[in-house]
Amino acid sequence: MEDQLIDQVAWSSREYLRGPIRGIILRFAGLGATAMKDAAEPAELEWSDQGGLVVFPYHEPWAWMNAPTRRFVDELLEAIFRRHQLDAGIPVIATGGSMGGQQALVFCRYSRHHVVACCANCPVCDLPFHYTERPDLPRTMHHAFGSYGEIGPALREHSPLHLVETMPRIAYLIIHGMKDPAVAKIRHSDPFVAAMRAQGHRVEYRVLPNMNHCGPVDYATMRRMVDFGLEHLLR
Repeated sequence: MEDQLIDQVAWSSREYLRGPIRGIILRFAGLGATAMKDAAEPAELEWSDQGGLVVFPYHEPWAWMNAPTRRFVDELLEAIFRRHQLDAGIPVIATGGSMGGQQALVFCRYSRHHVVACCANCPVCDLPFHYTERPDLPRTMHHAFGSYGEIGPALREHSPLHLVETMPRIAYLIIHGMKDPAVAKIRHSDPFVAAMRAQGHRVEYRVLPNMNHCGPVDYATMRRMVDFGLEHLLR
């Protein structure tokens, strides 16, 4: 990817940075997102103030972190490293909600970059089950994995719950609402967190009794999400 294309294929918080870049925070969008980002959110301002370059890739809206999307994000990161002359070992933190949470987790598994932490809000963790969870979902997955026919193996290869044994040994923060009508907590985050902990992974799990799908997030949890990013940015 040519360095001059960066601002056409992603939003970044570089105009809000104070001082040198100390890490990169990727923010992956949820299913169907097509809007371009034009301003920083409060959390992104705080991260940027501490040297975190927030990057919002404009990936395909039905991506499910398929191979082309992983390749695109890895190439985008490499272009950002060149533009800012960053050391190859600089920390990368992956974040996202819903499909974006699934993408953050799957990117940690397959990326060729040094991802050190992942924060996922109401993530899709069992992709084969999610295929059956709502009628709007199968079309998006057949599109993502390029087949009208059998996509079971592809679903498992992009399903965090089915990748537990090969997930990297990094820090994870998982958040899920008990009232989520779109991604059932008991079928996604609950079994994923249990399986990860059984494998010895460091997983912090915050369950919000009054939260629906990805929101509203209470202040204490939002504060924890910001601090989680800062911990790995400033380590």
